[in-house]
Amino acid sequence: MAASEKIQQELEQIERQVAEMQSAEADEATRRQIARLQDRIDMLRREMSAASTAWQKTELARHPQRPQSLDYIERVFTDFSEIHGDRGFGDDPAIVCGMARFHGEEVLVVGTQKGRDMKQRVFRNFGTPHPEGYRKALRVMQIAEKFHRPIFTLIDTDGAYPGIHAEERGQAEAIAYNLREMARIEVPIIATVIGVGGSGGALAIAVADRVLMMENSIYSVISPEGCAAIMWRDATKKELAAEAMRITATDLQELGCIDDIVPEPEGGAHRDYEAAANLFDTSLKKHYDELKRIPPAELVVSRYNKFRHMAQFFKTES
Repeated sequence: MAASEKIQQELEQIERQVAEMQSAEADEATRRQIARLQDRIDMLRREMSAASTAWQKTELARHPQRPQSLDYIERVFTDFSEIHGDRGFGDDPAIVCGMARFHGEEVLVVGTQKGRDMKQRVFRNFGTPHPEGYRKALRVMQIAEKFHRPIFTLIDTDGAYPGIHAEERGQAEAIAYNLREMARIEVPIIATVIGVGGSGGALAIAVADRVLMMENSIYSVISPEGCAAIMWRDATKKELAAEAMRITATDLQELGCIDDIVPEPEGGAHRDYEAAANLFDTSLKKHYDELKRIPPAELVVSRYNKFRHMAQFFKTES
């Protein structure tokens, strides 16, 4: 078991113990014990916040209680009205889309949704979209462009669904088409990786003027386990792979692949949904206020150049 998992288990155990003690009538000795346990909880949360390795960040990004797109939509946006269907095949619950208001302004929100319990996860296909999900997303983005509404996308997916039926319906074509068309949309687009950003399935709704990442999220072309299985033929080398891939928000900001890091509450976003949403809201407002002053033609050129110049390496004289 990884160190972060042990810390999380101990933290949850102590919190349950404190809750039981607080529910009963406490004498002076009990109150002192609760105070000591609270100190231990604070220390463990600091250790969780100080997760320094890429694998520890990966575990936090995958935490089952981490807030998902609908959790943020509920807290950051108002008057959300969901839009369904791609007008070609059907609806894909793995991607939620809808009109909403952000600080009083009409906007469009698109997000991947994994689901919380097993029933929801099956319904949402574990957050791995089919091609109709990407076509639905692009359809509503084009509606947003028509009515001059900015677009906010929230990304939390391990990747596009790789099943045979998805491939038969044009999975790769749907992703490629989104990449091209999002590059041309003449309204501000802000994409945020709120958990796991996996491969083209994430990039298909992340061609944006600003790409943000939550502090404990990851963004990569393949999972650390998958990379380790390919490079070393040993999936147990996942921690080494995570470090080598440079998948954390800090790494990707240094590489110029993202624009900003959204801070999280102490211990991770799953510890306090309201605080996480407030921090997210502040970051979105800051970047949106900057983007809405830029003329549409400049936005498109800037967005194109932003992605065109990613991952360029120059040979230096030795």
